[in-house]
Amino acid sequence: MDLFAFRKPKNELESDEGESKNVPFVPEEMWIKCPKCNTMLLTTDMEENLHVCTKCNHHFRMNGRDRVEMLADKDTFVEFDADLSSHNILDFPGYDEKLEKARKTGAKESVICGECKMNGIDTVLCVMDPTFMMGSMGVITGEKITRAFEYATENAMPIVVCTAAGGARMQEGILSLMQMAKTSGAVKRHSDAGNLYITVLTDPTTGGVTASFAMEGDIILAEPDCLVAFAGPRVIEQTIRQKLPKDFQTSEFVLQKGFIDSVVSRNDLKSTLVKLLKLHGYSGEEA
Repeated sequence: MDLFAFRKPKNELESDEGESKNVPFVPEEMWIKCPKCNTMLLTTDMEENLHVCTKCNHHFRMNGRDRVEMLADKDTFVEFDADLSSHNILDFPGYDEKLEKARKTGAKESVICGECKMNGIDTVLCVMDPTFMMGSMGVITGEKITRAFEYATENAMPIVVCTAAGGARMQEGILSLMQMAKTSGAVKRHSDAGNLYITVLTDPTTGGVTASFAMEGDIILAEPDCLVAFAGPRVIEQTIRQKLPKDFQTSEFVLQKGFIDSVVSRNDLKSTLVKLLKLHGYSGEEA
């Protein structure tokens, strides 16, 4: 029996080639899928909504430059120490390649520091960048943050630090861990001088950054549903041999336990910061 006789004749108009000609080409970079609600979102809509899902309010990670633009008044941000960058001080294998790859994102280092105005209020702003080695803290990161605090102290200015970090950078060994003490000392001197320090925790804030300046703010805010931790949940479960609660280490969970002061949506973040600055006596001309 000829099995080919039972096959349906192929219609050239219904061929794969014909279908491909009728389907419009949509570049992948035009769309992004929300990991929380699976909605396909236009990237232009995402950018207009500060990288927050328009359907479920999921907060995507932001790069440092976008966050600076979001918080600082237009054309007021003056960057500090833009020429400082990490190098392989311990000759750690493969570190040079990792740094080169990280810089291809457009970021020079895992933190951007500078002076700006926020609704006319002179403020020092530090923003950690998750696109650069997940915002990990190395020698240069600690140095830039320390210098920013020293500048704020000398000029009696408030400082806002947006954290996003995978912890201390292992490729720089003990030198990266030393930044915890160095930055904490700068925070203490800034506080002793009577100045305000506000922390904004973003996804993720973990490791040595959490264990130092991230949790030392006079006021600690956090974005919704961001990871706030020291050690990861798997390490904790193996240590205490217990199952961890649901939503453990989210900003909402940490708020419930009293470690942070408020969870603030990104769309309300700048207005909230400005209100806090004004409540603490800082003023300036409206932007």
